[in-house]
Amino acid sequence: MSALVVSGCSSSTPTASVSDRPESIVSLSPTATETLFAVGAGDQVVAVDSQSDYPVNAPKTDLSAYTPSLEAIIGYDPDLVIASDDIDGLVAGLQAADVPVLLLPAATSIDDAYSQIETVADATGHDAEGDSVVADMRTRIDNAVSTVSATDSTYFHELDTTLYTVTSESFVGQIYGLFGLKSIADGSGSDYPQMSDEGIISADPDFVFLADSQCCGVTAESVSARPGWRTMSAVRDGKVVVMDEDLSSRWGPRVADQVEAVADALR
Repeated sequence: MSALVVSGCSSSTPTASVSDRPESIVSLSPTATETLFAVGAGDQVVAVDSQSDYPVNAPKTDLSAYTPSLEAIIGYDPDLVIASDDIDGLVAGLQAADVPVLLLPAATSIDDAYSQIETVADATGHDAEGDSVVADMRTRIDNAVSTVSATDSTYFHELDTTLYTVTSESFVGQIYGLFGLKSIADGSGSDYPQMSDEGIISADPDFVFLADSQCCGVTAESVSARPGWRTMSAVRDGKVVVMDEDLSSRWGPRVADQVEAVADALR
């Protein structure tokens, strides 16, 4: 297999042409890891980064996607490396070592996520399986959306305890948008703005979605104990919902799980 660099972005569909089926894949992206196993390439994966915690049988290592070590990565003798970011000269270093690289940045839409899944499947010799995964996702997402009446409710999606959130234009926001939900942070000028307690209380969202329960121990009870938050509709009406923070931050096959979780919260 010759050296290959493939990069994808929201404005174009990433494609790959790999002459041989890779048999020694290193994944430096939790989303890529989930995708590899979903499309049937799990037995070709020899190492995944320290943040790749799903599926549980993935060969997790201490490889870091944030401070990648070329020596450590090359030590696994990969014939394909998949990453979401080109950090510290990662791509150039792997190119110099004649190691193919598939660079897939964070998806900006659900269609972008579908494209990336198909790209991983094609690059690993699992074209049909990739098509099947995407078809199943589309069906599950359509079914989940169809079970809930459209709403014009508002929400605050809490990313961490410093009150960073998402707008309707963000990837997660687009998932909420499938149901008609609108972020109270819209118009802030950033897809991932930071809000204040006063701003959130004043906006009075109908729902509060917590994506910081696993990392930070935030619960509906602890939210209601925050000064002033008990007056908000979401707290008063019992619509503070704990979400799986991994589902909320990854754009792989489990996007369908996230959509179904939102549907469950709205029923």
